[in-house]
Amino acid sequence: MNKSVRTRFAPSPTGSPHIGNIRTALFAWLYARHHNGQFLLRIEDTDRNRFVEGSVEQIMRACQWLGLDWDEGPFYQSERLPLYTQAADQLIASGHAYKCFCSSERLDAMRQKQEAEGTPSGYDRHCRNLSADEVAKLEESGAPCVVRFAMPDEGVTSFTDAIRGEVSFENRLLDDFVMLKSDGYPTYHLASIVDDHDMEITHVIRGEEWISSTPRHVLLYEGMGWQHPVFAHLPIILGSDRKKLSKRHGSVQFVDYIDQGYLPEAMFNFLTMLGWSPGDDREEFSTEEIVSMFDLDKVTDHAAIFDGQKLLWYNGLAIRKKPLHELAALCVPHLQAAGLLSAEPSESDLAYAQSVIALEAERLKLLPEIVELTRFFFEEISEYDSKGTKKWLSKPESAPLLKLISSKLQALTDFTVPSIEAEVRAAAEELGVGAGQAIHTTRLAVSGRLVGPGLFEMIEVLGIERVVARLEKAAEFAQAG
Repeated sequence: MNKSVRTRFAPSPTGSPHIGNIRTALFAWLYARHHNGQFLLRIEDTDRNRFVEGSVEQIMRACQWLGLDWDEGPFYQSERLPLYTQAADQLIASGHAYKCFCSSERLDAMRQKQEAEGTPSGYDRHCRNLSADEVAKLEESGAPCVVRFAMPDEGVTSFTDAIRGEVSFENRLLDDFVMLKSDGYPTYHLASIVDDHDMEITHVIRGEEWISSTPRHVLLYEGMGWQHPVFAHLPIILGSDRKKLSKRHGSVQFVDYIDQGYLPEAMFNFLTMLGWSPGDDREEFSTEEIVSMFDLDKVTDHAAIFDGQKLLWYNGLAIRKKPLHELAALCVPHLQAAGLLSAEPSESDLAYAQSVIALEAERLKLLPEIVELTRFFFEEISEYDSKGTKKWLSKPESAPLLKLISSKLQALTDFTVPSIEAEVRAAAEELGVGAGQAIHTTRLAVSGRLVGPGLFEMIEVLGIERVVARLEKAAEFAQAG
């Protein structure tokens, strides 16, 4: 094709988009951007029985969050019905389609008979050879009808898949499918090819579940006298156990990952690697790098494996790469929702929160984790880690050690990490205890925990007033115990 590349994402609004949907959108977007083409958004909302309120908004939210901007759209198929009727009429006139007046009762009986006899299922073409007079009489009687495509009786329909190569289907195994329903709404088969032609789509990038439908689409294109686009069917995404992706592998709905605190750049990188490879061992790329390298010849034809731990790893990388002010802006709403920060924090409150977030950024994998990681910075300590209490606060020297450290820190005029460390170590030496004991005991006293950021950095951020109060409280606890 010499045309400018035009791809589309064409979801059905039948629920919240899942990981596979958005991976398809991402690959279509990447291919368009790599080739300086256009990416369109089309909402395929012709199945009114399965329409779910709010799904369109969730589809758009997912795309916008991931940075998949569209050049045209969104288009809605429900607003384009005359185009599909016109195409159906043209196919009937050319002998490529016909009206079917079979009732649901007859079709049910037909299927039951086929099942009982063990014969291939599919429409038996009862209405395919109705005469013009018979059709006219049925129409005059007001009998409801659908429009079916007249599949060839023999031969093979082939197409070249950009990912899988030559794919062929025997026509005799494909039944005369419904193109236009009795309510005037098209099925996916007719609507998608009419829209892809009308919108000049050059590359149809979609999931591999549509491979078996592609011969129908190729024949529809031929019936209309149109050139069909390039088809590329993406590999299915499976869970780590190589079974169909489901809730046991993590969230299936894409927007859940937004709400859980994943960053778009992490998800972008992770999804790109689900079925695409740059050809080397690298796993981390910027959006610009991926766009420059992405092409369909690097998409695999075998199942992609969804690894939730790898996604967490990507998210941790993305968090650590964030400039502190940006990371703080992402974390503050979580602190506010937990009541650790007020709805309208002062500048000093925000500065304190930013210092706290900086200390915990290395351990943060999901944004909401910031709440529990930093809670002790904002709230008084109500209890100490039980194992830590047994090990560090039950020793006879614990209370004197904490009181000595408290008095030394209060005397500091320079409350910075080097000075704090020097005084804690000096207290340990003065009482004849190991530096490790002093550090672990102090950590437990000021945070209630055994693990966390660097002790001396933590003390500096907590500030002299909080630290002294906590040291004195822990000393009393140790003495009483």
